[in-house]
Amino acid sequence: MAESDRLRWRCRRGMLELDELLVPFFDRRYAELEDADRVAFERLLEYPDQVLLEVLMERMSPSDPSIAHVVTEIRRAVIPAT
Repeated sequence: MAESDRLRWRCRRGMLELDELLVPFFDRRYAELEDADRVAFERLLEYPDQVLLEVLMERMSPSDPSIAHVVTEIRRAVIPAT
């Protein structure tokens, strides 16, 4: 299994809300990210599901600015503007 396949698999969390954010972002934007943003995205995937959901729903802010930047990119790429 290629590294990108493993990483995409890690995006599948089994929680619908997370799957609908992470998998499309990975498919659409991950390849375009700068190396630092890729590292931050992989660190974001280490969060427990409930924390990850809180961060992606903007109910909790990550203390790491690089992860906060990736969260913004995920939301911008996947959540339609209202």
